[in-house]
Amino acid sequence: MRLAAFTHNDTTHIGLVETTGSGTVLRPARGLSSEGLTLRDVLAGGEALLTRLRDEAQASDALPLEAVTLTAPIPRPGKVLAIGLNYKAHVEETGREVQPHQIWFNKQHTCITGPFGVIDKPVASDMVDYEGELVVVIGKRCRHVPADRAHEVIAGYMAGNDVSVRDWQKRTPTMQMGKSFDTHGPTGPWIVTADEVADPQALTITTKVNGIQRQHASTAAMIHPIRQQIEHLTTAFTLEPGDLIFTGTPEGVGMAMDPPLFLKDGDKVRIEISEIGVIENDVRNEVAQTLIA
Repeated sequence: MRLAAFTHNDTTHIGLVETTGSGTVLRPARGLSSEGLTLRDVLAGGEALLTRLRDEAQASDALPLEAVTLTAPIPRPGKVLAIGLNYKAHVEETGREVQPHQIWFNKQHTCITGPFGVIDKPVASDMVDYEGELVVVIGKRCRHVPADRAHEVIAGYMAGNDVSVRDWQKRTPTMQMGKSFDTHGPTGPWIVTADEVADPQALTITTKVNGIQRQHASTAAMIHPIRQQIEHLTTAFTLEPGDLIFTGTPEGVGMAMDPPLFLKDGDKVRIEISEIGVIENDVRNEVAQTLIA
């Protein structure tokens, strides 16, 4: 299944996407829609709610995909965790050495935005970079998960962009500030459930900026595969339904080019992952306004 969140006639819905032809969205006509449940709620409800979503969606009318606006499938995840330096060629392009341990950082959940939303180029920096990544969506509450059982806790996969403000990223060892600016976590276009992805370590990630290819690599090149990532994380803390794991970016980031090619107003970043789908985001200069609500 392809689980989607979307707006139609100024109302937010969840449903299923069918990609045959020009694509359609199946919106539950009753039940789940009227209850205002999110996909995070559905994942937390386990197989029973997933089955209910499928059954209600299949009994509903289909909307053309172009008639809706896809939004972030999990707009406010409990945790957004990202692994750094997880592709050897990317490590090399940064001038660093492969580390024997996994390197993790947090992205604040307020960075999450939709698959076709705008990426703000903040007033605070001119060093904004892209990082195309496969994103894992956790489907079960879990702790101390051995690598050979990691597949049991994965709900599905998305494409993601770990947008990075490089000068802010380098200021502190945690990297959190430079990884968490608002709009700097595009995800989607939907969640492809784990049963539809035969091997998540055999997918191709391609990133283009203004139509020019910058990244192209296989997830097989990960230093620490997804199963090891989940084992490592759950050694320390509990993962919960709807938590997101950004699994690392391959070589080709703008920072590593000579001269560096950072994102600017008017750029378009397209990230495509085989078997998953495409996200595409326009970069726009931030209009900085004080918000106190």
